Amino acid sequence: MLKLDGISSFVAIAEVGSISAAARRLNLSKSVVSERLAELEHGLGAPLFHRTTRKLSLTEDGAAFLERAVRIVREVDDAAAEVSERRGKLTGPMRLSAGVTFGRMHLGPALYPFLAKNPSISLTLELDDRRVDASADGFDAVIRHGAIEDTRLVAWTLAASRRCLVASPEYLKRNGRPKSLADLEQHRAVYYLNRGVADWRFIDVRSDEFVRPAAALRVNNGDMMLDATLAGLGLALLPTFIVGAALKAGSLVNVGVGQAAAPEFVYVAHPEGRRASAKLRALVDCLREAFGDPPYWDAVG
Repeated sequence: MLKLDGISSFVAIAEVGSISAAARRLNLSKSVVSERLAELEHGLGAPLFHRTTRKLSLTEDGAAFLERAVRIVREVDDAAAEVSERRGKLTGPMRLSAGVTFGRMHLGPALYPFLAKNPSISLTLELDDRRVDASADGFDAVIRHGAIEDTRLVAWTLAASRRCLVASPEYLKRNGRPKSLADLEQHRAVYYLNRGVADWRFIDVRSDEFVRPAAALRVNNGDMMLDATLAGLGLALLPTFIVGAALKAGSLVNVGVGQAAAPEFVYVAHPEGRRASAKLRALVDCLREAFGDPPYWDAVG
């Protein structure tokens, strides 16, 4: 008979790529996790991983078993959480993914009081600027900024997000201040690598327009985009949750070109077909209250 703790250990190993990392996630010793995996493989009568000195990789049987094993673990976790929720208690594991800069600057300070108030929730938060696959990567929800591109996700808006075209005063002194979209063609830009130059979309009452200044830097992190713009490397189109403080301090300038950047949102999304748990709904309420409407970071000129 297969044991749930063996299945949970197998899922953890497959998600993090090693027995040692899985043991840390499960707060168990490496030997216990290894024993549970061995027992599961014996019960199934098939190896689930190819073992080399450098890494573990799923066998064909392991890959087939993983898809259902993930669902089994989640269903049991959800069922246990639902029992606790019926008794008015938020409990159990929750795994979230969020962007690095937003997570560091705004998500963390909003999360800490929520977790202190609900100590029975065990949260795993992974900060990553890439577009993760919430379902395949095993996340209960993702928190992102921008457009929702994955149609398999059910999304809730957490806050509006205004983007500004910004530059340092030193850059504008050296290169002049653009006054129209056409002027931008004579400037250099700091681009967000995960979106590319097509991200520079501006709107007016007639149509949307794209501009593509020459790239001074392409990078996949908002903190480095901010640093590069402060250093005078070029213009950047950044959300006010990143540049709000710099605008208030005068170290960056909001460069008006007659048209606003396309509006966006900070949102939380969970895989389609999965029930949103009470703890996820409570977290959404907490974040909305913490961010405000309009959000506190948007109180800039």
